[in-house]
Amino acid sequence: MAATLPASPYPEETVNQRKEARTAPHGEPPPRRRILPWADTAFSIVVHAAALLTLGLLLGIIISLVIGALPAMRQFGLGFFTSTEWDPVQDHYGGLVMIYGTLMTSFIALLIAVPVSFGIALFLTELSPLWLKRPLGVAIELLAAVPSIVYGMWGLLAFGPILAQYVQTPLQHLFKGVPLLGTLVSGPPVGIGLLSAGIILAIMVIPFIASVMRDVFETTPPMLKESAYGLGGTTWEVVSKVVLPYTKTGVVGAIMLGLGRALGETMAVTFVIGNFNQLDSLSLFQAANSITSALANEFAEAGEGLHQASLIYLGLVLFFITFVVLALSKLLLMRLQRGEGRRT
Repeated sequence: MAATLPASPYPEETVNQRKEARTAPHGEPPPRRRILPWADTAFSIVVHAAALLTLGLLLGIIISLVIGALPAMRQFGLGFFTSTEWDPVQDHYGGLVMIYGTLMTSFIALLIAVPVSFGIALFLTELSPLWLKRPLGVAIELLAAVPSIVYGMWGLLAFGPILAQYVQTPLQHLFKGVPLLGTLVSGPPVGIGLLSAGIILAIMVIPFIASVMRDVFETTPPMLKESAYGLGGTTWEVVSKVVLPYTKTGVVGAIMLGLGRALGETMAVTFVIGNFNQLDSLSLFQAANSITSALANEFAEAGEGLHQASLIYLGLVLFFITFVVLALSKLLLMRLQRGEGRRT
C-alpha cells in the first residue's frame, strides 16, 4: 500500500507563490500579490493632503492675524513695542507691558523649572530605588493633567498669601534702603505679580520637562553607563560626561517644550499676575500683565477698531515670539549636531 503524505500546513496559494519565488529569474524580485492596487496611491494622497492642510492652516492663521492687526500696525507702527500706555478710552495702545510680562514670567519659570526637572529626571533614572521609581513617575505625570485654572486658583488663594507673608515681607525688611535689591522686592505685599506668576508657571511646566528628560535619559545605552561606572566614575561624572552628551538634543527639546507651554499659558497667569497695564517698577512682586492675560480679559469686550486691532497685534507678537524661540532652538540643535560631527 502506498504511503500517504501528510497534508501541507500552508494553503495552496502560498505554496504556489513560494514556487514562483524559487523559479524567478536571477536578479529579479519575486512577484508581489496586490489585493488593492490603488491602496498606495490613496495613502500617498491622504498623507500629502494632511501635510498641505497643516501648512495651509498655519498660513491662514498668519494672514488672519496680519489683516486683523493692520489698523493698529498703521496707527502705531514699531512704537507699539516701546509704549507702555494702554488706554482704551483715549484709543492709545502700547504693548511693552504685556510683552515684558510674558517674557519675564517665562524666564522665571524656566529658571526654576529646568534645574528642578533635571534633578527629578536624574533621580528617577539613576538614583531612585525600584519601589519608588514607578509611583514617583506616575505622580509627576499626573501633575501635567491638572487643569491650568486649578493652578491659578491655588496660586491666588493659597500660594499668593504665603509668598507675600513669608517671602516678600521679610525680603523688604532685609533689603530696605539697598538701591537695586530694594527695588526688586518693592511693592504692596499682596501675593500677586510677576514672581508669583513665574512660580506657578514653573510648577506647571516641570512635569512636561521632567517627563521628557526622563524618557531621553533612559535612551542612553546601559553599556555606556556601566562602562563609566566600571572605570570608577561617580554618578555626576557619568551623567555629565556620558548621559548628557548622548541626550543633549532631547534635553534641549524638553526645555523648548516647557518654554512653549509657559509662553502660551493663559488662565493660571491671569489669576496671579495682577492684570495691571502699567510698568511702574521693575519689582518682581509688581502686578503686571501678559499677552495671553490681556487677550483673555479684554478681547470679548473690545469693540471694532483700534482696541480689537491692538489685541490682535499682541496675538501676532506672541506668534512671532514663539516662532523666534523655535527658530533659535533649531539653530542650537543644528550647531550641536555639527559639533558632534566634528568630534567624531
